[in-house]
Amino acid sequence: MSIEIDPNYIKTLSPINSLNTENTSDLIKKLKTEVIQPGHYIFKNGDMDKAHVYILKGNIELVVDKKIIKTISGGSDESKQPIAHSFPRTVSARAKTATSIIRVNSDMLDIMLTWDQTGSYSVESLEESDDDESTDWMTRILQTRAFHRIPPANIQAMFMRMETTHFKPGELVIKQDEPGDYFYIIQEGRCLVTRSTPANPKGVKLATLSVGDSFGEEALISDSKRNATVTMLTEGCLMRLNKEDFNSLLNEPLLNWVDYSEAKKVIDEGGMWLDVRLPAEYKAKHIKNCINIPLIFLRMKANSLDKNKKYVIYCDTGRRSSAASFLLNERDITSYVLTDGVDTADQGDIKE
Repeated sequence: MSIEIDPNYIKTLSPINSLNTENTSDLIKKLKTEVIQPGHYIFKNGDMDKAHVYILKGNIELVVDKKIIKTISGGSDESKQPIAHSFPRTVSARAKTATSIIRVNSDMLDIMLTWDQTGSYSVESLEESDDDESTDWMTRILQTRAFHRIPPANIQAMFMRMETTHFKPGELVIKQDEPGDYFYIIQEGRCLVTRSTPANPKGVKLATLSVGDSFGEEALISDSKRNATVTMLTEGCLMRLNKEDFNSLLNEPLLNWVDYSEAKKVIDEGGMWLDVRLPAEYKAKHIKNCINIPLIFLRMKANSLDKNKKYVIYCDTGRRSSAASFLLNERDITSYVLTDGVDTADQGDIKE
């Protein structure tokens, strides 16, 4: 019972309906329908799959302790919201009839929302060919742990400052014990990582890297020498960022990350929760006694915030909230970013 994806319908789903035209089109290209047979589970209580799940057609049941607490039908207003969206999952979702669904990678969607709401940004500018495997910028970012340490507001600047370099098979990219100079992302090709030791001066194989993998950040962050050698196994194309740009964009501004227990201390001392997600996300679930200013409106409404207060900012993952913190820091408003977002809050502090 798989159905064709209707782009116009996808554009009505929350929070996809808040993306700009370019990012919406790019997202729709990545979507595939799944058919779930009656009685089969879409996800189960406790699952940590980071996906926004939407029903396109059919009926599902939400189950807690073997009891059906709700039925949701495709095409209804409720089906335009992600199903029971929290991590870990607090309910199980089971197909009542043959059901078509889509799953949207939550990290990917969150990055799109962040970039949309921190300025005009077109993903097309990062694509140099029609080869989705080699030019899927979102996949590269999600596979690059280094980017998770960087304020999302700075990521666009990083890509704009990156340069493309080409290498032949067998050519050295970086050499062990040399000073660090660049951070690299593999756009095309494969690399071999080796490390020399007194017992193995020719080098011990550590890893093979391919499209989407990154390397070189450790030496830049620690200001130390390279701890391994990277050699091209095939002809390749690498994106690289110089040390000065990498460190300035990584370290400025310095973000105050706090876990939930630390955040509550800030609140208990007179601080305020600030939810920067969209209104529909806030309505579905939020921390009690917070204010909601979506990131896209924060530039306009920042002056309404009390500069004498400290704000703990949260979203789903920390991406949008870190971008919000960047904006508030520019305005001399003290802010903290809740690590990993709203799902880390104590259940008793959540209003649904």
